[in-house]
Amino acid sequence: MSVLRFDPFGDPFRQMDRLTNQLLSGTRTPMGMPMDVWQIDDGFHVCVDLPGVDPDSVDITTERNVLTIKAERRAEYQQGQSVVIAERPQGTFTRQLQLGDTVDTENIQASYADGVLHLDLPMTQAAQPRRVQVKTDSSGRRQVTVEGETEESASASEGTTNSGTQGVGT
Repeated sequence: MSVLRFDPFGDPFRQMDRLTNQLLSGTRTPMGMPMDVWQIDDGFHVCVDLPGVDPDSVDITTERNVLTIKAERRAEYQQGQSVVIAERPQGTFTRQLQLGDTVDTENIQASYADGVLHLDLPMTQAAQPRRVQVKTDSSGRRQVTVEGETEESASASEGTTNSGTQGVGT
């Protein structure tokens, strides 16, 4: 017994070719890796289902803002053994995610437990939301400070702020 996904807009001849190749070769074509992705304040979290996959076979790479996950699940039976039913997908699985410029690819962390691959994709410091606080001094002039800036960048931005507001009439 085999379960096929129905795609009403897919090419029926491609599906028929794939099914015919599977039947003639006696092997199964690997299915995709189901995953969940959600965003939190400091980045993104990804959970990928990889049951029965050896953690040593998982390969995660990033190149030009593309995250690639490769994993392999091998059959537990040997070639030449009489297999009665083989419904579990085997082979190499690959999934690619397009990352934006806001993801800090240098600090991605991965862990694998209970058949689930967990990825933490942190945001870059520049992409994280910052709070801007407006203060008023005794002369009635407003001072704007940005939390998380270093003193050097704050003094540099003060110089541009003063020169940029001279003609505005504050």
